[in-house]
Amino acid sequence: MGRKRVMVPAKDLDLSAVKYEHEVIKAPHLTGLMLKLFVRMVEAPVLGSLIMSFLKKQNKMVEMLQNTVIPEAPMFKPEFPPQDAEPSVVIVDEERKPEDRVELALKCLPHYDPASCWSGDSLPSFRYWKIRDYAYAYRSKLVTPSMVAEKIISVIEDCNYHKPPTPLLISFDAEDIRKQAAASTRRFEEGNPLSILDGTFMAIKDDIDCYPHPSKGATTWMHEVRSVEEDAVCVSRLRSCGVILVGKANMHELGMGTTGNNPNYGTTRNPHAVERYTGGSSSGPAAIVASGLCSAALGTDGGGSVRIPSSLCGVVGLKTTYGRTSMEGSICDAGTVEIIGPIASTVEDIILVYAAILGSSPENRISLRPPPPCFPDLSSLENANTLGSLRLGKYTEWFNDVHSTDISNVCEDVLKLLSKSHGCETIEIVIPELHEMRTAHVVSIGSETQYSLNPDCEDGKGVKLTYDTRISMALFRSFTASDYVAAQCLRRRIMHHHMEIFKKVDVIVTPTTGMTAPKIPSSALKDGETDMQVTAYLMRFIIAGNLLGLPAITVPVGYDKQGLPIGLQLIGRPWGEATILHLASAVEELCAKSRKKPASFYEILNIK
Repeated sequence: MGRKRVMVPAKDLDLSAVKYEHEVIKAPHLTGLMLKLFVRMVEAPVLGSLIMSFLKKQNKMVEMLQNTVIPEAPMFKPEFPPQDAEPSVVIVDEERKPEDRVELALKCLPHYDPASCWSGDSLPSFRYWKIRDYAYAYRSKLVTPSMVAEKIISVIEDCNYHKPPTPLLISFDAEDIRKQAAASTRRFEEGNPLSILDGTFMAIKDDIDCYPHPSKGATTWMHEVRSVEEDAVCVSRLRSCGVILVGKANMHELGMGTTGNNPNYGTTRNPHAVERYTGGSSSGPAAIVASGLCSAALGTDGGGSVRIPSSLCGVVGLKTTYGRTSMEGSICDAGTVEIIGPIASTVEDIILVYAAILGSSPENRISLRPPPPCFPDLSSLENANTLGSLRLGKYTEWFNDVHSTDISNVCEDVLKLLSKSHGCETIEIVIPELHEMRTAHVVSIGSETQYSLNPDCEDGKGVKLTYDTRISMALFRSFTASDYVAAQCLRRRIMHHHMEIFKKVDVIVTPTTGMTAPKIPSSALKDGETDMQVTAYLMRFIIAGNLLGLPAITVPVGYDKQGLPIGLQLIGRPWGEATILHLASAVEELCAKSRKKPASFYEILNIK
């Protein structure tokens, strides 16, 4: 017989016959001269095609995309079946003003007691200052936004003089920050803050428009071919709530990496260990929040780019359902796997920022027909009891497929705490065809990236990209139209598997990453690196959120033996943000006492 392989229709797949396969990536780890040489080889007309063909065969991509008959029809963007209403939620009209939505979200939060936050011997040794802490300090005239701005500006200006340098922002204007802070200070003096977010300092990832800053996507040239005339929709919504925008945060070039390495502007360092990566591609946003410099930040997530760095830096990162937030005004606004999402130090702050930025684009309202967004009602003790009815799905073999058992052990302990404290039931599940899901994702995001960048690359800009980005682009160029269609057939098939799982459970639980923050090789700082083994570990659990458009959140739950943060990921049903936010809040509370102060941390609101 030939090489042709025929898949059983997804609805007929026998789950009892599914065997978990450990992911093995066959690709070289390269830095320095060998990295440069490899780029020249893969970009060579004939040799490059042979190398990419060999690597794809080695990693079973050719077998899956070209030698397999997939019976499902293609699904070119996430399509969700109707979903049941979430329990114990407050429904919000996404047509309301952002500040009105934030006010409604505020009413859903637990009671804020200033005394418990600002005084007393029972205070924890370390805590992040929350958005409500800043608001209280401003209203009580303990500090003003202008005073806080000066502290932040001082830190940002000093960062490039650190040894090693810790470049957090790519674009920064001290006078613009002072101007925004002065306007916020006047509003508080007049007793008219725009919302609880007024005076909150936030950073915006460099692939999201924030006028008048250029959007470079951490390249050296994107701003030359793409001008910024106004804020992205999400940024505009934050600004209307009084948020003070500190500038454009560093990132892995064009979002095409999981470490945050960036030879163009310097590599952002992990606040918990400066010799380690933050994770990517939203490296700057996660580091800025973890270091206490800003209460929150906006990132983008096309392949875990919010969740990976949030987990590695010990903060919270939310990836919303595809279509729940608008991508208008971002560099990658035409894709089907990427969203703009918030990063914050606490779940509470994630909820407030999410309330401000949510709102589907007009075209997604037509095609996806999203139900009204909801917030979890955390203000009622009665609603806390609804956690006991949640069924948590765990695929044990996958859950335990990590670089260090510290990760799986810490995450497993949290599941036991949820069962003991809230009565949550953990149910064993099987998720078939994980390799197929990873293949479909890389072809989807790669093809979309290649489409968006091709005109500029053909115009000579491609050679100005970093070496690891050029390797990714060489891979993406090797995908054919039939590869893309096959990937979309796999997308529909894998969506079927997950929707069947969600008939049995409410949330799928995994570690967020398969390893904690990797070390930065000194040889990778100047020219970058490619290390697909590290990428595989960092992306192991995050693909469903992007390929299928499912909501997912990472919450810090502990540390490995080296003191590096570990995150737990909660993956929800389509449009199920309220459920995962509610569960994330419970997880955060259970793990609060174990939270440690990062080695690099700034006491921006230290007024004692």
